[in-house]
Formats: sequence, structure tokens, C-alpha cells
Amino acid sequence: MSESSFTGRVRLPGLSSRAYEHPADRSALVALRSLTGFDVVLKALSGFFRERSHRLMYLASSVRVSEQQFADLNGMYAELIEVLDLPERPELFIEQSPYASAMTIGMDKPFIVVSTGMLSLMDADELRFVLAHELGHVMSGHAVYRTMLHHLIRLSARAAWVPIGYLGLRAVIGALEEWQRKSELSADRAGLLGCQDPSTARRALMKTAGGSHLYEMDETAFLAQAAEYDAAGDLRDGVLKLLNLEGQSHPFTVLRAAELQKWIDDGEYATIIGGSYPKREDDPRASFTDEVKATAKSYKRSIDESADPLLRLVKSVGDEAVGIGRGLFNKVNTARTGGGTTTTTTTAPPPSPDDVVDGEVIDDDPPS
Repeated sequence: MSESSFTGRVRLPGLSSRAYEHPADRSALVALRSLTGFDVVLKALSGFFRERSHRLMYLASSVRVSEQQFADLNGMYAELIEVLDLPERPELFIEQSPYASAMTIGMDKPFIVVSTGMLSLMDADELRFVLAHELGHVMSGHAVYRTMLHHLIRLSARAAWVPIGYLGLRAVIGALEEWQRKSELSADRAGLLGCQDPSTARRALMKTAGGSHLYEMDETAFLAQAAEYDAAGDLRDGVLKLLNLEGQSHPFTVLRAAELQKWIDDGEYATIIGGSYPKREDDPRASFTDEVKATAKSYKRSIDESADPLLRLVKSVGDEAVGIGRGLFNKVNTARTGGGTTTTTTTAPPPSPDDVVDGEVIDDDPPS
């Protein structure tokens, strides 16, 4: 692998966003990208929703980063674009605000806005994580589908007086909000690929949660909070955790840090840095079925590994249902093949939960 001409960080030429996207994010994006013209229509509609006016507003009221303005930050930004190998450089603006924030705006030509509060909060290395996080949103095209979510939420407010239509719309919005939270996990992974230092990524998330008092915080204790949250309480707490997510655009910061650490521990980060990752040139051939399988396995793994009382109950009920189904299948099969006599059959047993996605059986083995 070649190194960046700036600091020696590993360059990732041709990097596809599929390399770092969370499975639940990636499957949704692959499906939406496969709908020819879908993003084109959304981008055309965005003209009616003041996208161009937003850029003009920041151009007139904020500072655009360049070689002449915020030169050090400009150099860092240029390096990140080289490391992640973005085809185009999104504009970067600095806005005056005491709140630490960073956001990606726009569908046709996305741009990034970082507040002075964020500049003050993060050191140079941590800013690399923040900027690469936002570049991850750009590479994945998240702004296109977030805009759709934004307009659906506005529409739902107007349709609240129509009970049936409103409930259906809220179900769609709930699914999109879950996707949006997963997209933040994807962007965190892009942030790590940009800064290429897990400790830096953790520090940035710790500061996001606890402010500038980093000397008062501990990485190990911070990650331990996620394990305690996962196992906390009884079924009531499990329900409350779900309710707390209602309307949340981001996962909770402690849980983001734990999810990023899990991605590192699984070896995926090291594999990408080592040069093995999906390339953009192969994106048109990405299999939606494969991505759905990966999503199902990701959620199943989360349930299997979770100590949350509600998720343990869900897993227990699911396992019991599968056991009952297999028992009934065996009884029916025995009756069909000779009552109580012992028989041998080549009929496959019912699929396991790993192989069932939205009621469809996904075959792990290709046909011979």
C-alpha cells in the first residue's frame, strides 16, 4: 500500500464506501442505488428544498477553508481526501458557534460545515476523525436519503390527523431513523480509516460525550459503560432503551465507541488498512441478496451477544419457536414416510434463523 504524501498514513486507492458501511446501512444503500433514477429524482426535488440557498448562506456567513483561510486545517483536509481517495473535494466551511458540531449538507454537491466549537474541542488528530467521519457521509451518499427522511418527517406532521396513513408513514420513518443511526456507525468507521489511530477515534467520541475534560476520563472505563448499559436492568429497561431511541438521529455516543471497538476487534479495520477492501469499480456488481444476508447476520449476532434482558427474551422465544417448528416438521415427515418406523430421508430440515430474511430463505451454498 502507498502512503499519503502528507504524513505517511496509508492511502486507500479506489476505496468503496461498502468497505466501511455497517451491514444494515450497506444493504439499504445497495437497494436504493439499484433503483435506477431514484437518487436523480431526489436530487432534482432537492432544488425545491433550498439546497442551493443553504450553500449560498454558508458562503455569505461562514469561512470557506482554503490555502488562504484556515491553512493548517486545509492541509489536513487535503490529506484525508487523498487517504480516502475521494473523486472530488467537497467544500468545507467553518461557522461561528459555541456548540461542537459537524454536518454534511446537500445532495448534488455535498459540502461540510464544522463549528468553531468543534475546532476548540478537538485537537488536530481528533479533528481528522471528525472530518473523515463527514467525508464518509459524502462517500456513501447519505445526504440523499437523509433528505428523504427529513421531508417524510415534515409530511408526517401534516398527515397526523389521518390515523391509518399516519401510522404507515411513521413505520417508514421509524425504519429510516434506524437506518440513519446505522449510517452514523458507518461514518465512524470512515473516521477511523481517515485518522488511522483507534485511540484518537475513542478520544474524539469521549470528548463528544464529556466535553474537553479528557484528563478526567478513561478509555477503558468509558467502554465499560457500554457493557453496563447493555446488561442493565430487567425487561422494563429493555423497553425504555427502545423508547429512548425514538427520534434519535445518532446512536448514543458511548455505544458508538463500543461499536467501533467491536469493528476493530473483528479485524475488519486491519484488513482494510492492509489493502484488502471492496473497490468502487465493483459497486455496480454488488449483490443485494448478499447484503441482506449480512444485515440479518449482523442483527442476529447483536442479539446473540447482547446481555439486554429484552433481547435475551426475544432470542429465547425465537430459539423455542425454531425448536417447535423442527419438532413438528419431524413428526409430519415421520407420518408421511411410515408412521412409527425409522426412516431415512433426504428432505432438508426447516431453515435456521440465520438463513431466513423477511420470510425468504437465503441459500448459503451456491447450486452445484
